[in-house]
Amino acid sequence: MNNDAILLEVSRLVTAFETETGSVRAVDDVSFQVHEGETLGIVGESGCGKSVTALSIMRLLPKPAGKILEGGVYFRGTDLTRLAAEEMRAFRGRHIAMIFQEPMTALNPVHRIGKQIGEVFKLHQNRLSDADIQHNIIEMLNKVGIPDPERRLIEYPHQLSGGMRQRVMIAMALALRPDILIADEPTTALDVTIQAQILDLMKTLQQENAMAMIFITHDLGVIADICDEVVVMYAGTVVESAPVRELFAHPEHPYTRGLLESIPRLETLRKSRLSVIPGMVPPLDALPSGCRFRNRCPLSRPLCETVSPELKIAGDRHQVRCHLTPLTQHHHISTRPSCLN
Repeated sequence: MNNDAILLEVSRLVTAFETETGSVRAVDDVSFQVHEGETLGIVGESGCGKSVTALSIMRLLPKPAGKILEGGVYFRGTDLTRLAAEEMRAFRGRHIAMIFQEPMTALNPVHRIGKQIGEVFKLHQNRLSDADIQHNIIEMLNKVGIPDPERRLIEYPHQLSGGMRQRVMIAMALALRPDILIADEPTTALDVTIQAQILDLMKTLQQENAMAMIFITHDLGVIADICDEVVVMYAGTVVESAPVRELFAHPEHPYTRGLLESIPRLETLRKSRLSVIPGMVPPLDALPSGCRFRNRCPLSRPLCETVSPELKIAGDRHQVRCHLTPLTQHHHISTRPSCLN
């Protein structure tokens, strides 16, 4: 993949929240690239920093507690962290859009569906007439597979099923045909059948619009189904990144291996106990010294207790943050944005 195809580049991003006990880094030295037309998956347990990374890209961190302290977010060479608030508002929706985890909380319960989707067009395309806006809304609802869209326009969010609400969120996000869509666990609250329909819909719309995607999830099955590249996060930092086939075939980090081993398989004996990673993600204000995963790692050594590992090359486009990974060569990763090289 050549550098001309890089659409979005997150470089050494550090995001912190001010708390009563001081500043806590929820995202710490995170770097990755998103190429045009491809899907990047970000995977990890709850509390690993996935959603905060997405909110940092969108500049939607809760104020005044959340702040980007270091690093950059480069969209075709423009650092979004340096845009004025007004410039960023114009940028959202038109170039980068986001689907949030809970559509019932993201949609306004007291406004009709048509009004909420229409606000997108009024904000960014204020020259459109009301008739044109209504035509565009119906077209988007049709595109995301909502039956009888004319009737849905006048309904409220509580009148729709969970799957329908998620389709409305997708329609809102794609209304202006953005270059990149960030989907933050968009199928978590849906049953398996509806989840599969939403994933198929998103893949279809991605191909139709030649759009890139960042897909945030804790489900490696979803990652395998729709992603081209994968970033594995743990306790606010990237522990491994690779093309999806490479990651599943040759997981290098013990955390990634643990996640993969916990997936049920067809050959697994009935009623047998699934593999689990012991313990929990540590609180961000009480991280262990050295490697952040060492308290849960079956391979932990004295070195892991004192020295924090750095990202190293494990193969072509494969990076890993681990002292003990059996690599033949340990080279440091350059995380300087390629758009600045």
